[in-house]
Amino acid sequence: MATKGFKYNAADKEMMPIRTNGLRKSSRTAPASKRLRYSPPLSPAALRHKSKKRNMVNIQRKEKEDSSDDENSDGDVTNGKGLSAYELERLENIKRNQAFLSSIKLLQASKDLKQLSAKRQPSQRGLPRSLPVVKEVLPPRKSLRLQNIQAEVLTLPPEPRGIDTGKQHKKPAGPLPIEPVNLGEGSKLPPQVLQLCLEVSSGEKRVERDLKEYCSLLKKMTISEARVAKVVTGRIFSAAFHPASASLLAAGDKNGQVGLWSVGADWGNDGVLLFEPHARPVNCLAFSKAQPAQLLSLSYDGSLRCMDVEKGALDDVYNMEDALKTFDFLSHDCSTLVVGHWCGNVAIVDRRTPGTSHESLHSLDPKVVRCVSVHPAQQQYVAVAESRVVNIYDVRCLKTNSPPVSQLQGHSLSISSCYFSPCTGNRVVTSCLDNYIRVYDTSAMITEAPLLTSISHDMRTGRWLSKLSAVWDPKQEDCLLVGSMLRPRRMQVFHESGRLMHTFADDEHLSTVLSVAAFHPTRNSILGGNASGRLHVFSD
Repeated sequence: MATKGFKYNAADKEMMPIRTNGLRKSSRTAPASKRLRYSPPLSPAALRHKSKKRNMVNIQRKEKEDSSDDENSDGDVTNGKGLSAYELERLENIKRNQAFLSSIKLLQASKDLKQLSAKRQPSQRGLPRSLPVVKEVLPPRKSLRLQNIQAEVLTLPPEPRGIDTGKQHKKPAGPLPIEPVNLGEGSKLPPQVLQLCLEVSSGEKRVERDLKEYCSLLKKMTISEARVAKVVTGRIFSAAFHPASASLLAAGDKNGQVGLWSVGADWGNDGVLLFEPHARPVNCLAFSKAQPAQLLSLSYDGSLRCMDVEKGALDDVYNMEDALKTFDFLSHDCSTLVVGHWCGNVAIVDRRTPGTSHESLHSLDPKVVRCVSVHPAQQQYVAVAESRVVNIYDVRCLKTNSPPVSQLQGHSLSISSCYFSPCTGNRVVTSCLDNYIRVYDTSAMITEAPLLTSISHDMRTGRWLSKLSAVWDPKQEDCLLVGSMLRPRRMQVFHESGRLMHTFADDEHLSTVLSVAAFHPTRNSILGGNASGRLHVFSD
């Protein structure tokens, strides 16, 4: 059979392996073979596209060379050389926008906003955010098994019956020593505190001022960085001025702490001394007018204590298993008190009687008693804020389920507070969660006191803020002070007719809701307490 011959072209011959003496050499020592580079012929359309692409690359290269020549030249880029009409219009728009932003000073405004936000940081004066905690050093634990000691068989104690294990314990029964917890263990009160507490009022007689003069005095009252300080660690529930001193204040918080702050003092933390007389929220506190070195505080844990700075002790005044809500002095010498319970009872307590019990206990409201206020001139009358009505009782004939002397009707939701006007008692102001502050005429104790004014005011503070309460000015008893939920944050002074007299506000030092408010009894000064434990003081 004939073998068909094959013809090799030059390319095929180059691809054939090279043989030497009939032996095939290793690929490592043999020269690298040439690969066949084959590409199919391009179509006419592909050729046109390729030539078009090559022309575009040449054009772009030429434009780059021209632009580089223009930049190296002395001419300006914006003079039109190498720029299209669109690019020229774009540059013109950029210049116009920059000129407009410069005219309205937008950059300066942004800088001012940054500075303002930096200024609105809370004041760092007073207590630190967290008090130093002394850790107890315990001995190292050792395994009984490694010590070859037989483990003891322990049995669990029986479960208590009839005892609320979740209830927080009270502080030990008094008297307890007064030791500031922010000064370290075993610290004593600075002697200057006693001097401030024993300061006697100047005895100036109260002067009636017209509203124009009163407003001018309010406008002179300002706030500064030195008049803002953290007095307690938790949310403020109550606060009060010392009746004589111009710089001594007190505040009670959610954790059962009571803080004393002397504005401008150098002891403690910027003049702040912190005490822990209670284990639950301090709902009410007040300085004794007859003995100004005594500060009485009432707590939800069922205890009412007296911090006697002169004696240096915390005495028990009243102690109950029920939670306590409010109290007021029932006599001029502050020896007798009327105390309101959360469960709806009202107790009469005499501090001169030995023991920590009450003289009499009366059930008034089946739900709750939120506030009590004693008539300043006729102290036998006590206003009690119950569920949705304020009743005025005569304590001389107060009995269980006894009828009230007068009633203050018109509230549709719970009442936060009620207070007699501080000098004559002819008015009672109530604060209600239905967003109204009401003023009643109590000059004549009739069955139903007439309503004089209803002031619309936002009372929706929520669960994280203390309730707003309107309080009278002891120096101008027809005007009252209350915190506000409006922005920017403020405190407002109203006349009993509903007229807004003045607004206390400050963008730099006041940026929170001041739920607790109070007037100084004799000085031109007010205070406001917020939910972070800070007191703000406006003074002339």
